[in-house]
Amino acid sequence: MSTLRHRIGGVLRETPSPSPSPRDRVPNNGEEVQLVPVSKLTGLTTKRRSKRRSWFIFGLGGLVGICLALFFANRQEVINLEGLIDFNLESFLDVIPAGIVKDAQDITKAERDAVNYDSFSVGLHLQAQGVSAHHPVIMIPGVISTGLESWGTGDKSRQYFRKRLWGSWSMMRALVLDKASWKQHIMLDKTTGLDPPGIKLRAAQGFDATDFFITGYWIWNKILENLATIGYDPTNAFTAAYDWRLTYMNLEVRDRYFTKLKSYIETAHKTTGRKTCLVSHSMGGQVLFYFFKWVENPRYGNGGSDWVDKHVDSWINISGCMLGAAKGVPAVLSGEMKDTAQLNAFAVYGLEKFLSKEERASIFRAMPGISSMLPKGGNAVWGNMTWAPDDVSSPTKNASYGRFLSFQQPKNTSLVPPTNLTIEEALNYLFTTSEDWYSNQVQHAYSHGIAHTTSQVEANENIPRTWLNPLEARLPLAPNLKIYCFYGIGKPTERGYFYKHSTNPLHPNINLTIDTAYTSNSASPHSDAAAVDHGVIFGEGDGTVNLLSTGYMCTHGWRKIKRYNPANVSIKTYEMPHEPDRFNPRGGPNTGDHVDILGRSSLNDLILRIAGGKGDLVEENVVSRIREISERVGIWNEE
Repeated sequence: MSTLRHRIGGVLRETPSPSPSPRDRVPNNGEEVQLVPVSKLTGLTTKRRSKRRSWFIFGLGGLVGICLALFFANRQEVINLEGLIDFNLESFLDVIPAGIVKDAQDITKAERDAVNYDSFSVGLHLQAQGVSAHHPVIMIPGVISTGLESWGTGDKSRQYFRKRLWGSWSMMRALVLDKASWKQHIMLDKTTGLDPPGIKLRAAQGFDATDFFITGYWIWNKILENLATIGYDPTNAFTAAYDWRLTYMNLEVRDRYFTKLKSYIETAHKTTGRKTCLVSHSMGGQVLFYFFKWVENPRYGNGGSDWVDKHVDSWINISGCMLGAAKGVPAVLSGEMKDTAQLNAFAVYGLEKFLSKEERASIFRAMPGISSMLPKGGNAVWGNMTWAPDDVSSPTKNASYGRFLSFQQPKNTSLVPPTNLTIEEALNYLFTTSEDWYSNQVQHAYSHGIAHTTSQVEANENIPRTWLNPLEARLPLAPNLKIYCFYGIGKPTERGYFYKHSTNPLHPNINLTIDTAYTSNSASPHSDAAAVDHGVIFGEGDGTVNLLSTGYMCTHGWRKIKRYNPANVSIKTYEMPHEPDRFNPRGGPNTGDHVDILGRSSLNDLILRIAGGKGDLVEENVVSRIREISERVGIWNEE
């Protein structure tokens, strides 16, 4: 008799069973899981082979993605990439090592044998407990998860009419076959921050805008399936997709986004007689926080100070980057981050053929909405040159997380900034050395400081650029509002970088590059010395957003500092440790990854309970160091 191993409610259980059968399926990740004997699972691979295969999957995924894009883009054997190379698809496939293909086949078979998904199981489980649709639900997606489609009818755009140039295979086709045109469409005007002349890209609308990024890569799909199971449909559930490239004020100027969001919420309240449940992810949390200020203000939404209290029951803030993300700095500084720094030489060569780091930096800068996620709070939150609140307490620690950028000193010292920079200094350097159009747009649209007094917070009520920064603007005056902060922990997350000087006369404003030659052997972000992999220093977070950003306001700022929450809005925090399933490329039911957490079983369970009017039963779950870290942040209540 073999042993079955499965996880229910986060608890690992083993049960004897002679063989798996249909009744051995249990809810997992909102999907049905076929239990498999432990002996079969453990016999699939050794630890070394498993590690090797994970790298193969990463590499193969990129290669296969490019191959498929090329295949669907043009059904010819030879494709010319802007005159650079003659690309033969069959020859390209021939150079993929047979071992990689075999490993991919083995792992695909293992995953198919081990997991049989039922995407509706979480909803069915709660439906059986009597949970049903109660509050109307409005979902605000995160950065880059909303598809952007072309509505231009000029000569340059006609071929792309109603094609998605972000978030579909049409994007890949355009990038491969017509990169110059794709860049022209995806980048905003450098002067106005709006559409370039003759170009018209708009956010796709409806559930289709956010449920999948590219066919097969789900984002909100699991949540939608489970919401539908307890009674939600397009009459009581909506998505408020937006063009994430725009600054928040331009979202209203061009698309009347906040006016429409206000109307959605008011209509849902009027037609159902119940307050709404707002569900945001990642950048969507910042967008919603900004909306709360906009809708109250008499010069903008004109809803009055009690509008939120009258119309909104709860805000579910998933993976909210409330204080920004460290990885946002190198993205706009040099067009790099972990994903590019860790690639092997062959992959980087292929990537550079499509978009060089200079091109990537230029594209990121021409999407000023992304820069809303640059870190907020300066040295008080992120640390100084010798200390940071999230440093691991140890006398043997080699360096502080506060030293955000470390530089090698070149022969010509006039070309680079000082040897090391904190996050606050790094932002100043970025704004000083970047093009005026970028620096002006970002600094005019956003603020990254701290309001240390109630009078400063009150003064910011009429300064829109402070409205997305929770360290400068208060929560709405809504004593009946309930906020739930759900986020992942335990996944190494970018916290600092080693840089070196790089001269490119074609891009004088981008003269730095991550020093990928620098790597340390530190095993985890909790060791005495910060882990460094190819020039990237790692700390605690969900793989994308740092714990300081997802957790500080939820566990401390809004709970202990009165000026940020004068109405004493209820805040509950539920942390979700990253415990990925090695047989599932998306991490499975217990992932804490920034995006994949949207398919996590416990997250879906909590969302459905809150939407179903059972939010009062949700209990807190804080298992990280965030409370200790928060006490060390240099922001205090007034005396």
